[in-house]
Amino acid sequence: MTKTLNLFADIPENLPEELFETLLLAKGLRIERIVSHGQASPADFWYDQSENEWVLLLQGAAKLRIEDRKAPLELVPGDHVLIAAHTRHRVDWTDPNQPTIWLAIHYSSALDG
Repeated sequence: MTKTLNLFADIPENLPEELFETLLLAKGLRIERIVSHGQASPADFWYDQSENEWVLLLQGAAKLRIEDRKAPLELVPGDHVLIAAHTRHRVDWTDPNQPTIWLAIHYSSALDG
C-alpha cells in the first residue's frame, strides 16, 4: 500500500537543531527534507560534499553562502540552486520566526546528463 506524505506535515514546534529527513534513498540518489528554524551553520564551518546537491526552498527564508561568491544568496520560497560536488557552502541565516523547509536532492556525477 502506498502511503501519502506531506512535506509540510509533522514539523516539530521546538527545533533546537536542523531536522534532516531522508525521503528517498537509491543508488547514487538521496532526497531529503531539511527543516530549519533560525539555525545557521557553525562559524567557520563549510559543507564540502562529494555529491551534487540541488536544493529548493519551499517555505521560509534563508541566506546561503557559496565560498567563491562575495554575497550570500538570499532565498525565498520557489528559489532553487544547484551546488556542484565539492563546492564549499554554508547556511548563513534562516528565518527565526517560521520554519524554513528545504527539499534537497543529492546525486552522484554518474547521473549528470
